[in-house]
Amino acid sequence: MATSRLPGFYNLTLEQRLAQTAAAAELTPPELAAWASGGINPEAADHMIENAVGLHSLPLGIGLNFQVNGRDVLVPMAIEEPSVVAGASFMAKLARAGGGFHTTSSDPLMIGQMQVIRVQNLHEAKFKIYEKKAELLAEADSIDPVLKKFGGGARDIEVRLIEESVIGPFLVIHLIYDVRDAMGANAVNTACERLAPRVEQITGGKVHLRILSNLADRRIARARCTIPVSALAFDNFSGEAVRDGIIAAYAFAAADPYRAATHNKGIMNGVDAVVIASGNDWRAIEAGAHAYAARCGRYTSLSTWNQDSDGNLVGTLEMPMAVGIIGGATKVHPAAKAAIQLMGVKTASELAEIIVAVGLAQNMAALRALATEGIQRGHMSLHARQVAIAAGASGEQVEKLAAQLVAEKTVRIDRAEEILKSW
Repeated sequence: MATSRLPGFYNLTLEQRLAQTAAAAELTPPELAAWASGGINPEAADHMIENAVGLHSLPLGIGLNFQVNGRDVLVPMAIEEPSVVAGASFMAKLARAGGGFHTTSSDPLMIGQMQVIRVQNLHEAKFKIYEKKAELLAEADSIDPVLKKFGGGARDIEVRLIEESVIGPFLVIHLIYDVRDAMGANAVNTACERLAPRVEQITGGKVHLRILSNLADRRIARARCTIPVSALAFDNFSGEAVRDGIIAAYAFAAADPYRAATHNKGIMNGVDAVVIASGNDWRAIEAGAHAYAARCGRYTSLSTWNQDSDGNLVGTLEMPMAVGIIGGATKVHPAAKAAIQLMGVKTASELAEIIVAVGLAQNMAALRALATEGIQRGHMSLHARQVAIAAGASGEQVEKLAAQLVAEKTVRIDRAEEILKSW
């Protein structure tokens, strides 16, 4: 890709945006054609879920200006909330001044859990599992020869004792499994099912639940950006004032779980939009993110914001990111396939790193707005369009009515209806 900087993109028609996106990503419009229809028809939906009756669409936008590890990338974002795509794109533009986003990720290790109940001697059973670890790992490795061929498979076994619960003490066995470019739920669940009978023989207990954990804290993606303080200045706000305001807003989220919940929701606005567009499981990502935010016993911010020795703003984001580029909807949903193609990712780790960069960008967009002009100004300007449409506006009326609502600072459907009646 030549560049993710596409000035004036929002002024183009839908058809022009698709054509420019295809050209910038060196794809053809037919390769991205699935986005025009939503990607699937009712018949396809009937094969994907039970009791299907139709489709439910989300708007798909393009996150611009993103530079991740030196590579420009256009980011597909499926979301209904106004200002998210614009906010993330603008913050990505500011981040370019400091070298863009620098990202890393750990190996794609997922955790499969086996709950072992009715164990006579927990400590003895724990030691027996470790004595048979090599045997158990070898059996787990034999389950999926294709995954093994590509470097995946069982990596380790850990045993935990739960000594207090409503049913009394029990064992929890963790199977650490490298799933390569898959999300991994099916592979991990299958491996746990296969190992259950042998675990029962070894422990003398009963394997009850056997399922992966969505707290994928062995599969972490990280993003960092540095924003020159000069790039933060706008209107009557100096760069130093914006920087200090963002840091103070972060401090609030780091210290208070009520604020942290909304702070992290802002991160997930960006994260979920890319996860959904790429056909991945956004519920799993949400569950893992919020559990990770509480890993120290208190719910807190997933991101950090501080200044470096030169006074520049530095942001970081670290979180579990169990996404895949093979299997599931990523392969059967044409719109998801086009999203993967647009980003040019070759591995699940690359996708995870792009997603966490978008989460950090969106977090900064929200903090910058909160710390300066307030969250409502930019958000309500975009929300006004939805209000205008809900009130019955169409065509050129939408922008005209939205502009008047914003000018009056009364973005309400009753006022929108009054204005429409007067035209």
